[in-house]
Amino acid sequence: MTHAISGAQLRQAADAMLPDLVALRREIHQDPELGLALPRTQQRILDALGGVGGLELRVGTDLGSVIGIVRGELPGPTVLLRGDMDALPMKERTGLSYAATGDTMHACGHDLHVAGLVGAARLLAAHREQLRGSAVLMFQPGEEIGEGAKAMLAEGLLDVAGERVSAAYAIHVVPGDYGVFSTRSGPIMAGSMEFSVSVCGRGGHASAPHLTIDPIPVAAELVSALQAFVTRRVNVFDPAVLSVTSIQAGGEAKNVVPDSVDLAGSIRVLSHETQQLMQSELPTLIERICVAAGCSAEVAVEPLTPTTVNAPDTTDHAQAVLRSMFGPERLWESPAPVMGSEDFSYVLCEVPGTLLFLRATPRDVDLETAAPNHSPHVLFDDSVLADQAAAMAGFALL
Repeated sequence: MTHAISGAQLRQAADAMLPDLVALRREIHQDPELGLALPRTQQRILDALGGVGGLELRVGTDLGSVIGIVRGELPGPTVLLRGDMDALPMKERTGLSYAATGDTMHACGHDLHVAGLVGAARLLAAHREQLRGSAVLMFQPGEEIGEGAKAMLAEGLLDVAGERVSAAYAIHVVPGDYGVFSTRSGPIMAGSMEFSVSVCGRGGHASAPHLTIDPIPVAAELVSALQAFVTRRVNVFDPAVLSVTSIQAGGEAKNVVPDSVDLAGSIRVLSHETQQLMQSELPTLIERICVAAGCSAEVAVEPLTPTTVNAPDTTDHAQAVLRSMFGPERLWESPAPVMGSEDFSYVLCEVPGTLLFLRATPRDVDLETAAPNHSPHVLFDDSVLADQAAAMAGFALL
């Protein structure tokens, strides 16, 4: 008779592999890669898992992904576990002995996500006799550009084990109280959109603005109108964030009214309905303001990622697993969604699942001044990898 594994046993096994996981994380951290093609990171994952018995490995056709499959010896569902792989185009300023030296940095913890998922894969393969169903390990490139999850789905990710994935889980490290997990049902991260506007007028000499159609005051009016749109057209209980992040006009000459002004920015939403509102009404607002001033407008509002929405059943399961493994004091209920975005949302549009956060600020760093994700100074304590690996494996095993 097969005895079910306990959370304590999983944690003990994960603790034993911690030195290997830390070494892998630091090797990946020191050699970050961008985008969809990550050959060195991909090879490190294959090397780390190549000798693991009971684990099938596959690589992407058009991107540098890795998929692991562990088939349990008991009947049950197919569960997907995601770890993203890519870094950011920024120079590291942490001062770590294993810091990256170029102009690319793991500033969002994806190096920990990879190492943690490698640990979970090893745990699951070692306990196949207690695994009900199958586990699919999704090592995903291109999260920072919002394209990796879509590409892996297009290559058949959800059916790769033969039985379609029925639940999906991901853990994202963030700064905060070391070792504390958090999540919530419903929206957990925002959907993202980008917009661009070209206000076209008629340029001329700055001394005779009446002979021009000056696009600059029109662009200034648009900045205010866009903020008013958010506060007056968007339901306060289904919020959106709109930020104009770029305004460009004219050249070096200060006595020339330019022909055009280009604006661009970011929009974050928590529902498909608000995303649709932005796409349908924002161009009309912009175009009419421009026409009223005698200008024309070229407007684009492009969706990037959907809202990340956690399913109630998988969230309840994940929370129950974490409470049993780590105790209730290490699990918080997220009070509100985060307005950042995640392309794991594409997976959750297809199957129910849950994204969780794991706080990993080193204990000797003041939480009040701890650098956030995407900062060149952000620090994560990689001793958290044992708990990350155990938790991920626990979602499939327990």
